[in-house]
Amino acid sequence: MENIDWKNIGFGYKKTEYNVRCYYRDGQWGELEVSSSEMIPIHMAATTLHYGQEAFEGLKAFKGPDGKVRIFRLEENGKRLQSSSDGIMMERVPLDIFKNAIIKAVELNSKWVPPYGSGASLYIRPLLIGTGPQIGVKPADEYLFMVFVMPVGPYFKEGFKPTDYVIYRHFDRAAPQGTGKYKVGGNYAASLVAGHKAHAEGYSAVLYLDSREKKYIDECGPANFFGIKDNKFITPESDSILPSITNKSLQQIATDLGLEVERRRVAVEELATFEEAGACGTAAVISPIRKIVDADENLEYVYGDDPGKWSLKLYETLQGIQYGTIEDKHNWNTVIE
Repeated sequence: MENIDWKNIGFGYKKTEYNVRCYYRDGQWGELEVSSSEMIPIHMAATTLHYGQEAFEGLKAFKGPDGKVRIFRLEENGKRLQSSSDGIMMERVPLDIFKNAIIKAVELNSKWVPPYGSGASLYIRPLLIGTGPQIGVKPADEYLFMVFVMPVGPYFKEGFKPTDYVIYRHFDRAAPQGTGKYKVGGNYAASLVAGHKAHAEGYSAVLYLDSREKKYIDECGPANFFGIKDNKFITPESDSILPSITNKSLQQIATDLGLEVERRRVAVEELATFEEAGACGTAAVISPIRKIVDADENLEYVYGDDPGKWSLKLYETLQGIQYGTIEDKHNWNTVIE
């Protein structure tokens, strides 16, 4: 194993030793298989290639000061993958297969779990694809579920430091009643052009408005949005938003810390009233927002160069639970000894 600068590894693909696979064929799921190959043999008419039958998850494992490895909210990710499967007519991965595959992938690649104090974690990517061939527009009869892992640093290179976001009204990430609430690749493909434009103009990400009226906050490309004001944690509600497990966890932590939680429609004008704002998700955890630029209206909403007090408290509490330094009173972690 190469010598790794754990504090500066960034967020990107890195080869590890093993991945875990499971096939759905002839109406049933098979046994877990371990592979050292990074390649997937796939039929040229597989539905994942033609009709977008693909869904994935992202979760992390953390090594605590006690040496134990903790996988955060494993079961919730399994349930969300099942929801995505229902949304695009793929075969559901049973939760026991999902859980066992992830634990096995982490255990087999245990030496790649970054040490405590490095700021890095083991990123876990479960993937479900339609492998059965179809040329008519209909679901496959065969599927591949697999899990691979890699060590990662912060999603945003700045780490837990406020960065700038931008609103473009001429881009949509997902439409109402579409696939926005499912973690499927098409939603991310739809965000690539706007995201590239934002990065070229010096922004971390795009803050999308609702596709129908362009009046309400939807979500950031790779994360959910939240705002803090008047001792309230406020996050948008929309059928186009992916239900972030990190956001769900932060809502519970906010309640535990004494904040009132509101999940509701958030008008774009309300951005001017927030004391703090941030993006949250598995990859980013929390990315505090320094300012939001409304490129179409020539407006700026400024929140400051330093993380807000509540954003910092939420971040530290969530990370403490993940690393085992704060009591996991909601039993979110799956602990590997």
